[in-house]
Amino acid sequence: MNRELDLYFSNLGLFKPILNNLRDIVLSCGLIEEFKWKAPCYTFKGKNVVMLGNFKDNCVISFFKGSLLQDSEEFLFKPGENSHVFRVIRFKSMDDFIKVEPFLKAYIFEAIEIEKSGAKLPSIDIATMEIPDELTQNFIGNEQLKKAFESLTPGRQRAYILFFSAAKNTQTRFDRIEKFKNQIMDGKGMNDCTCGLSRKMPACDGSHKILRVK
Repeated sequence: MNRELDLYFSNLGLFKPILNNLRDIVLSCGLIEEFKWKAPCYTFKGKNVVMLGNFKDNCVISFFKGSLLQDSEEFLFKPGENSHVFRVIRFKSMDDFIKVEPFLKAYIFEAIEIEKSGAKLPSIDIATMEIPDELTQNFIGNEQLKKAFESLTPGRQRAYILFFSAAKNTQTRFDRIEKFKNQIMDGKGMNDCTCGLSRKMPACDGSHKILRVK
């Protein structure tokens, strides 16, 4: 277990019992626990496999390459219209968890095997993706931002579009864009290192936490 996340799990609200059970199940599958995007994320040899999420009216276990899972029990759902790869299992009550629990390890182990196999995700044509209106409005007022975004690799563009589009309301989408505007201008993706301390460049490995200690 990651001790930094112990506090996270101890301060959960309504869905604390479900999320703590999910944590135990995921860890029993041999994954490494990390803290990413302000949520528990579980990795295999540095590759993201699943993460947990706590929301107002539900909690979820998300599969990063969920579209590649067989989903024999039909538990998986797209978290949003623009979710091409991500899939989630959503829990609104302990009854939901009890229904899914017997199958969870099988789903997680299948996700791990997908990472072991090196399976690649199907490519997504950026030209066919719908750019959120809030991002388009930022482009209209900032030609440099538009050029910087278009200069990013297709994978980085896709990650930003999916993240911005996933927000449920306009203000949150604007806030997300504002937060990552400088990162886009610097030619970096969402998960790229911005402090120069990472030992796994260009990806962020959490080394920026050293700055907080200082």
